[in-house]
Formats: sequence, C-alpha cells, structure tokens
Amino acid sequence: MSMGTNIKTLREERKLTQEQVAESVGVSFQAVSSWERDEYKPDTDKLLKLAELFDVSVSRVVEERANVFKTKQAIYNWEHMKTYVKTAAGTHGMKNAYKAVDYAVEAHDGQKRKRSSVPYIYHPLNLACHALSMGILEDEIIAACMLHDVVEDCGKKVGDLPVNDETRELVRLLTHEDTTDANRDKMMEKYYDAIAANPKAALIKCIDRCNNLTTMSWGLSRDRIYRMIKETEDYYPRLLKVVKAEPKYNNAAWLLQYQIESMLDIYKRLM
Repeated sequence: MSMGTNIKTLREERKLTQEQVAESVGVSFQAVSSWERDEYKPDTDKLLKLAELFDVSVSRVVEERANVFKTKQAIYNWEHMKTYVKTAAGTHGMKNAYKAVDYAVEAHDGQKRKRSSVPYIYHPLNLACHALSMGILEDEIIAACMLHDVVEDCGKKVGDLPVNDETRELVRLLTHEDTTDANRDKMMEKYYDAIAANPKAALIKCIDRCNNLTTMSWGLSRDRIYRMIKETEDYYPRLLKVVKAEPKYNNAAWLLQYQIESMLDIYKRLM
C-alpha cells in the first residue's frame, strides 16, 4: 500500500472527510486529495500532524506495505477460559477463585475492551490463565486476578465481594483512584508504593501490565501508549524486584520481566 493509500485508509477508518483532515493539518483539501492520489507527498511537519490526528506512528502513514497482515484482538474464547479457570479452581480447592469467576463475569457483563468488540471479561480471565500457566495455584491470587477491576470499573464495593479478607485486600490495593493532571504523579507514587509492599499484589499487577501492553496497540491512543511506556519504565522494575524476592515466584518473575521488557522494546521501535 502506498503512502497515499495509507492516508486515505486511515482517514476513512476514522470517518473523516478530506476537508476535516485539511483543517486539522493546516492545508487545503486539494492538498489532501493530491496526497491520497500519490501525486504529492506531505512535508515532514505535515506527516507528524497526520500521525497525531490518526493516532498512529509516522511509519504507519509512510511505509509502503505490499502485504497487510490480518490481526485479531482476542486469542482465546473467553467462555473456554472461564471453564478452564473454574475447573482449575475446583480441582485445587480454590474456593475464593471459584466464586470470583462467576462474580466477575456478571459484574463485567456488557462491558467491552477499549476500541474493540471484545468482552471485558476476557481481560481478568486472561490474568487468571496467565497466573495458572506459570504454576501459581494460590487461591487469593487467582481470585484477585478475576476481581481486580470490579471495584474500579463496575461500581462494586470491596466489602461486598464474595471472597475472604486477604483477597479483598488485594483487590483494594489494585484498585486505582481517579487522578487529575495536577495530582497524577503523587497519586501514582502512592498507588505503586502500596502495591510494592505486598508481593502478591505486585505479582498480579505485573501480570495485569503484561496483558495491557499486549492490547494497547489497538486499545489506546498514541499519547496514552507513550504514557503507558513511561509509567511501566518508572514503576515496574520495582514491582518485579519485589516479586523476585519471593523464592516461590522466581520463575514467574523471570517470565514477566522478559515479556514486559520485550513488549516495551517492540513498541519503542515501531513508534
């Protein structure tokens, strides 16, 4: 695909007219039309504005792509994942996790992942499956993986969750309060300090970040991706250190660090 085709495709995907693009970038609509016909190419400053407008990297606008890969937003069927987690919970006597699965499915009913049609429950189920695949068979951890967003996103109260006190405390620690530009740095420091004081919460948060990094290419704007990268670099080395300090989580810590750092490197190169 040529640069002109890229510009036209990105414009149409965002349901913008040539006039709207022209106004945002600071050119005439005839200029936009000539770009899309590959008669002329936008100057560097206009390329940067196009990338910002479309919320993509400059390379996404510029690169000629002979082949376009088909992508998918969900790898596994969430109902199959639910069955897997409930079966694992029943087999290993994880009573809190068993109850947490159905509670989370009901709480997140109707919610979708950002910019997608993927049911939100896919996210907590992914965390639980990730933990189980690393050999984590602790009831409170799997339960908290399932419930970590129900207070923040579903209006539930920690005290009403159908689990034990330890699981409730993990959910409380993982629940993020709303921030503003003025208080964000202070609130984030407080939030991650509290999580770092609890190895189980630190483990879950690292698993959560792994899943969010893998989906942010289609779920977040370009500015939010930059913020996610910076936040990950600022706070997650400390959390990984806390996880590594627990001998029983050593294998998980290695895998989580590898995935987090690999994903950050990939995004930096592509952006």
